Amino acid sequence: MTHRPAFLRTALIAVLAALAVSAFASAAQAVEVERVESPGGVVAWLVRDDTVPVTAIEFTFAEAGAVMDPADKPGVANMVSATIDEGAGDLDSQAFQGKLNDLSIRLSFSAGRTDFSGSFYTLNRYREEAVDLLRLSLSEPRFDEEPVERIRRQILSGLRQRQSDQGALASEALRKTLFAEHPYGRPVDGTLESVPAITVQDLETLRREALTRDRLHIGVVGDITPDELGPILDEAFGHLPASGRRPSVETVEIDGPGGVVVVDHPAPQSTVMVAQQGLPIDDPDYYAGMVLNHILGGGSFESVLMQEVRVKRGLAYSVYSFLQPMEHAALLRAGLATQNESVAQSIDLVREVFADFKRNGVSESQVEDAKTYITGSYPLRFTNTSSIADQLVAMQRYDFGIDYIDRRNDLVEDVTFEQVNDLASDLLTPERLYTIVVGQPVGVKATLPTPDGVGG
Repeated sequence: MTHRPAFLRTALIAVLAALAVSAFASAAQAVEVERVESPGGVVAWLVRDDTVPVTAIEFTFAEAGAVMDPADKPGVANMVSATIDEGAGDLDSQAFQGKLNDLSIRLSFSAGRTDFSGSFYTLNRYREEAVDLLRLSLSEPRFDEEPVERIRRQILSGLRQRQSDQGALASEALRKTLFAEHPYGRPVDGTLESVPAITVQDLETLRREALTRDRLHIGVVGDITPDELGPILDEAFGHLPASGRRPSVETVEIDGPGGVVVVDHPAPQSTVMVAQQGLPIDDPDYYAGMVLNHILGGGSFESVLMQEVRVKRGLAYSVYSFLQPMEHAALLRAGLATQNESVAQSIDLVREVFADFKRNGVSESQVEDAKTYITGSYPLRFTNTSSIADQLVAMQRYDFGIDYIDRRNDLVEDVTFEQVNDLASDLLTPERLYTIVVGQPVGVKATLPTPDGVGG
């Protein structure tokens, strides 16, 4: 077989990706989703596009991520995701990765706090070989000593670097403050103590118990028919165990008194993270929450936090807020970075904005502008085959329904001015915000202890 030089293969993929962007640049409502069930019972949602000869597959194993880690050994799922494609079947790491490169196949895995996900992209001319490599990585990973130790060193190096990264320290402090001994309180990437202790048997056990067909959600986009897709689903995923161990994870409500954590870190500026209870993704008010958050801090320069903190006072380059719904917890978060001398004023402003929203609400024009932005930007999630496939996975994972793409903007448009203000009044808790500051802030007093192991 004759192969193009690497730079030509890369250029070819770039051209095909550009064509895919053009093909999907029209309104999201034009996307037609089909449910495909393989002869072996594996289900995927498919969007057909015959303009580019590629196939993209995104998939997620629900609750197969860090929540499956042993309580005393965080980081196992993350290491599985980093080593599962470092050799499989009769191919060692070099041979496996070399074949991916030679055939211009993109294959990657990631472990989040809750889920374990994979991404697959191939030119159709190499689809048969690509699917076989996907099957091998999921069903027959080798976990050989050399790649496992190489990945272990990389993870440990990253963990050491994070010890001096303000954002990473703030995230760690927030996680431990809010979730403590809950599985969400454990670090996804593990710790400097746990990662060296992870064994190949740990990797294989988690893979076998977590990567099972009963928690699998698959999205497919490309030049492929349902009849062609069915056998591919069985080939790639049909060899996996039907079921496995499920983690026991309680739902957490962030209903404490709030407070301030200060992590001492020598630097001229501080990183600030703020959190309170948010909205689960299946909450009836979730779309009102999207609108509220856009006005609060999710709308770039138009958001109130940006106007008050940066535009009017120049206290921070960036200030933001976002909803963070998770399977067993939901947060509304905000954050900024500012000079140490400006931290106290910036935190007060964030609280004042939350309090003003709660007390006085927002205007009808703000609601309408937010809805216009949220609905108008939705098609940007459909700019290439992989991003569309990822949307299909989310639609299944959260039970949105196969017609969600057609309905989503209507759900936003249906949000009323009154709903947003009622939600602001009910949801926002300015007097009970959890605030994490990493730096040496002037005039900020800690009211909560620094969690063990953070910044120490």
